[in-house]
Formats: sequence, C-alpha cells, structure tokens
Amino acid sequence: MKTLLFLSAFLLGTSALSAQNLPRKVENVKILDLDGNPANLPYFGEKNLMIFYVDPDRHKQNEDFTYDMEENHRAEGENLYGFGVMNLKDAPMIPNGMARSMAKKRTAKNGATVLADQDRVLSTTWGLGDCNNQFVLLVVSKEGELVFLRKGILSEKDKEEFYRVIEKYK
Repeated sequence: MKTLLFLSAFLLGTSALSAQNLPRKVENVKILDLDGNPANLPYFGEKNLMIFYVDPDRHKQNEDFTYDMEENHRAEGENLYGFGVMNLKDAPMIPNGMARSMAKKRTAKNGATVLADQDRVLSTTWGLGDCNNQFVLLVVSKEGELVFLRKGILSEKDKEEFYRVIEKYK
C-alpha cells in the first residue's frame, strides 16, 4: 500500500513538473470538429497557435481576460491563429452533442474556430496534466513547440507573461 501511494505521489509530481518544462515539442493531434468529424489542429506547423483548451464546466473562467483581448486586439497578428478546444471528457454532465451544438451556434455568430476533444487527446498527448475544471491557455510555435502554458484563473503576472510571450509570435 505504501508503495502504491508513493508511486501515485511520484507520478502526480512528475506530471506537474513536465507540464511546466517549456518550451517542449508537441505534435498535431486528431480530435473532432463541431460536426463530430475527425479534425487536426488548424494551421499546425504553418502558423503560431494560441489555443484556449476549456472545460465547458468552467467556460467563463478568465472571461474578462478573453473579452479584453478580443476587444483590444492584443493578441492578433498575421503569423498567429487562435482557436478553442472544448475538453468534453471533463464535463460529463454536459452531453457531447449538446456542447458541440451550443458551440456551433456561438461560432456562427463570431466566426471563431472551436474543436472538441472527447477523450483528453490533447491534454494526454501533450502532457498537460489535470485540466479538469480549468481554462488552459496555450501558445504553440509554428515549429511545434509548446512555449506557453497556464491553467486556471490567470493572475495579473500570468497575463503579463502571456502578452510578453505572444509578442514574439504575432
């Protein structure tokens, strides 16, 4: 029993440590579009990516930050493509089809790209650790390196660091 507890604690610590080991190489993943069809991450390897990986249970986490960024165009640039990925696996009370349908209605109005991750493919493949109940902000360079990662409610320091990092990738 002690061995099992030690191993569990070690693995949790290792995954938290690896989530902060940046920059690191990541690969394109196949998840779903809003119609439920397989889709790769758009522009992977072609443009720098700003990804909002969001648990639908916490979709309003950092809402002020995202609205401010949109309204003030602080993260726009010719070499940067931003989009959202819904972490559906960590929102078991919201049926996947319903979440995709709600996102389709919203994207029809704002033109945003949103994809769906039903099986934690993105977080598992990229070693992001626990993303349940988290708003996860990611920046991936066009060279396929994860260069920025923050989870949960963003502090002012996190926001400043994001804007500092994103300047290089616009």
